[in-house]
Amino acid sequence: MVAALMLTPASAVLAAPLGASAAGAASCGGDYRTWLANFERDAAAAGISQRTIQSSLRGVTPDPRVLALDHGQGVFRQSFAQFSGRMVNAYRLRRGAELMRRYRPVFNRIEQRYGVPAPVITAIWGLETDFGAVTGKFPTIRSLVTLAFNCRRAAEFRGELIDALRIVDRGDMAPSQMHGAWAGEIGQTQFLPSSYLKFAVDFDGRGRRDLIRDVPDVLASTANYLKSYGWQRGAGWNPGQPNFAVIQQWNKADVYSRTIAYFATRLAQEQH
Repeated sequence: MVAALMLTPASAVLAAPLGASAAGAASCGGDYRTWLANFERDAAAAGISQRTIQSSLRGVTPDPRVLALDHGQGVFRQSFAQFSGRMVNAYRLRRGAELMRRYRPVFNRIEQRYGVPAPVITAIWGLETDFGAVTGKFPTIRSLVTLAFNCRRAAEFRGELIDALRIVDRGDMAPSQMHGAWAGEIGQTQFLPSSYLKFAVDFDGRGRRDLIRDVPDVLASTANYLKSYGWQRGAGWNPGQPNFAVIQQWNKADVYSRTIAYFATRLAQEQH
């Protein structure tokens, strides 16, 4: 189940030093109700509306399942051969090729605008959530509250929680619609809220950025992320080639970034 991996545009957070910063350490732990009241004041000071604060945080409590998962990550200790052999299977290759054909006009427009080809986007889509089939069932706000309250990486996740509230505030999603991975990633290619705010695009012009149900928005936003980190149109993406460094910005775990590149190469071969 890909969603259990939880290292996507979140990788910068998940790979961060374990200790909270000095500022974060003063804003975590202790009495939860006191912490939440302080956080709500900070959210209001950051420009979040009271309506969003109340609708998003009322009744929310830390989730012990999230803490257990946060302390139990070990999947990337596998070798590249082990990991890629399991993740790049016959089903994902077949399904990926089928989806590239189905959405060819969308992929063509995306490549024209962002320079990122269909196999790379499709590889990320498949590895992250089995092409949208497994996006995660954890309530995003509760997951982020849990990780912001816990002192392990409080400063990083406090910022992600504020950004999740901004997504609600601007009308992209209601709190009840925000479900995803245990570490707060949202949507079919698993964006943390900070990446959602920076890179999500309304590619089909429906009036909001929807990375949960709207496939053109999902695919274009993923391409926008890669382009923003320096994707070079027409250049290679395998290790040693120019765009592999961009894939590493998506996920800093070497075994995962290499698997994205390998999967994309296999999908490109399926096109010919």
